[in-house]
Amino acid sequence: MLNKTVSFRAESTARNLAAIRLLFSSLFALWCICAPTSLANSPAFDLVGPGIKATVTRDGKTLPLSQVSDLQAGDKLWIQPDFPDDQSARYLLIVAFLQGPTNPPPEAWFTRAETWNKETREKGTTVTVPQGAEQAVMFLAPETGGDFSTLRSTVRGRPGVFVRATADLRQASLDRTRLDKYLAEVQTTSEYDPAALKKRSTLLAQTLRIKLNEDCFNRPLEQQSSCLTQNTDDLVITDAHDQTLVATLTSGPSSDLIVALGASPAASKMAFSPYVGAVVDAARLLASLHTATYQYIPALSIPRKQDLLLKLNAPPSFRNPKSVIVVGLPPIGLTTLPSLQNVQPRQTFCLQQSPLVLPVEGTPWVFSTAIAHDFALRVEGKSVAPIDLPARADAIKGGFLIDAHALQGVPMSAKLTGTLRGSWGFASFEGPEFQLHNAHAEQWTVHPVGGDSIIAGRESTLRVQSDCVSCVEKVALVNASGKDLKTTWRVVEPDQLEVELPLKEERSGPLQLKVAQYGLNSPDVVTVSVYAEAAHLEHFKIYSGDHVGVLTGTHLEQVSRLELDGVVFAPAKDAPNHSENSLDLVAENPAASAALHPSASLSAQVTLNDGRILPVPASVESPRPKIALVSKNLQQGSGISAIRIGNPNELPQDGRLSFFLKSEVPATFPLSQKVEVATEDGAFSTVLSVSAGNLILQDANSALAVFDPLKAFGPAAFGSLRFRPVDSDGAKGDWQPLAVLVRIPSLKEIRCPEDPDQSCMLHGTNLFLLDAVSADAKFHNAVSVPAGFVNDSVSVPRPNGTTLYIKLRDDPATIDTLSLPVLPDNR
Repeated sequence: MLNKTVSFRAESTARNLAAIRLLFSSLFALWCICAPTSLANSPAFDLVGPGIKATVTRDGKTLPLSQVSDLQAGDKLWIQPDFPDDQSARYLLIVAFLQGPTNPPPEAWFTRAETWNKETREKGTTVTVPQGAEQAVMFLAPETGGDFSTLRSTVRGRPGVFVRATADLRQASLDRTRLDKYLAEVQTTSEYDPAALKKRSTLLAQTLRIKLNEDCFNRPLEQQSSCLTQNTDDLVITDAHDQTLVATLTSGPSSDLIVALGASPAASKMAFSPYVGAVVDAARLLASLHTATYQYIPALSIPRKQDLLLKLNAPPSFRNPKSVIVVGLPPIGLTTLPSLQNVQPRQTFCLQQSPLVLPVEGTPWVFSTAIAHDFALRVEGKSVAPIDLPARADAIKGGFLIDAHALQGVPMSAKLTGTLRGSWGFASFEGPEFQLHNAHAEQWTVHPVGGDSIIAGRESTLRVQSDCVSCVEKVALVNASGKDLKTTWRVVEPDQLEVELPLKEERSGPLQLKVAQYGLNSPDVVTVSVYAEAAHLEHFKIYSGDHVGVLTGTHLEQVSRLELDGVVFAPAKDAPNHSENSLDLVAENPAASAALHPSASLSAQVTLNDGRILPVPASVESPRPKIALVSKNLQQGSGISAIRIGNPNELPQDGRLSFFLKSEVPATFPLSQKVEVATEDGAFSTVLSVSAGNLILQDANSALAVFDPLKAFGPAAFGSLRFRPVDSDGAKGDWQPLAVLVRIPSLKEIRCPEDPDQSCMLHGTNLFLLDAVSADAKFHNAVSVPAGFVNDSVSVPRPNGTTLYIKLRDDPATIDTLSLPVLPDNR
């Protein structure tokens, strides 16, 4: 059909595959004319074939065939048929060794065993792998006349077909183990924990390299399992099969290459998975050997310890053409060791965690077959003898399950390394390395996220740091009353945990964060300081030369001290300027504060009562204005002749106060300077200025101030008066005492009865402005006027002549003199 020899130079796997696909358009059409149409769609391998037991012995060590990755010259291959006692059909077991697709194997490389023979059934047969052999294949052929010679002649005549079929069947058998593992685990998970199916099946698919249909998880739980296991022929993802395919194709003769090309998965429009492609390849190749006597059917060999479970895609025929079952055996020659990688190379794993799973990815057959066996994790550290811990591949957990019980009671350093070791068939190999940690009591460092303090009454986040993060099993928060608060936490860095703190219902104070590690009886206790809402600090301002500054903000009652350029300030206990939004701070060393020079951009540090330290902008302003009181003159009102003021600082409400002021800072009295006069409680205030006419310059550095209280404050003002300078920028000087503003009652007369032992009556209006009345200056037997007194006369002691002594309610510390005529009382 095609006599031209086709050859390839395999520069790379990808390039060879591309070249092969280019030939399909011409070769596949020609092959389809001759190929049996019955094999166009190979049925699933779901029929159970005859049973076989097999082991391999090498250098005195025997392994079941399930643990063997390859055969080598000199290996002893022991095979025993495992047929039921009522087996009626007689099978001839033939083991053949091949030496490549172009070299017919010697006749001596074929060994026959009669499975119906008692000795064979009881003891089996042993075959030694000959020198020079490259492939091994096993046949189960129905007994006929000339069966052995016929089969041997067929193999020797078309060795390339059996070389390729053996490789495909071996590959398909390995892939079938992956598929069987996946299907079994999905079914098991869906039965006992359907809610976990997505997580477990996803990890299982990644480990075994199985195609996962994500749309299945959009279905109801009871339908997800069946959805995930539909179209099983398409689930297996490609692995190294393409590389084996290219190597086989490019090394075979032209006749075998043509058949192989037509039988490859690509010939079927790339519709098959690698697993299906391999079994279809084998079926088509073997179908090309169809004769009147024999037809060859492939069998997948699924190793189970010493047993080979044969899976057939068609029932054997015991009539001509009789069916010969073809079974691929492990390749001859050293195979490539499996490739395994640490999925999380930056992660540190805790030895005490149970279960301890080390995530691994790579060769999927490590998880689906027993070829990879006898695994251990070798743990090593400083000044510690290496310890091997049993390890087991677990596909559904996505790695190796480590049994760390052997470490109990063994002193170990905190930081360790572990190397996965195992056997691949008869060969030893070393897998990836892992960073390990040995749990131990640890001191944790607390870092509030964003640098903010942990505040009571709201959700907060903090990070705790140590080398033991990988060993943390549980994090609990306990409040002052011993109540456990529900927390959530996660690992954000290899050495940091982020913890969400539910503090909406909590008060300020210390809380305990209990960090429990795997394998430790007692948790690590971390004290978390929970604060009240922090003071909001706006600005600190002090004038040059002052020892008192003003801090503005909110929650200033939390302020303990402030430090500015080495000068320490503390809250003034009797500060006149204290409100919710401002706080006077007094320098502990006034001389040091005097050295502060004007500067508009400084930063101070405020220490709160709970120990927190907060920054606040600060400034040192130019010196405040300062004036001195030189003299003053209090002029009484026209209607108070009956009362003689006993204190020169008392200013009657209808009086007038004139006072001279001298400017000290600055040295001259600015025209823009103002003088504020106010009551001590701040309820009444007025400003005197040159422009208003009540501040008159006497010369460059002094001025006369005129203050009319009734006009400025009205009739309701009373009490101590004070004054201070205010410059054009709004800077205000210190308050200084000025006078005492008093309200005067209107007193008309005193009436006394003739009996000298009886008291007199004082008549007038607004008598409630009197505090007490006495007949002598020492206030013996004084009469007090009750608060809220509304009458127009009050009983008073008989005066000594016409004089009484009174105390005004607005200035009870001063004794004034009252002189009124004493009239007879005609009652």
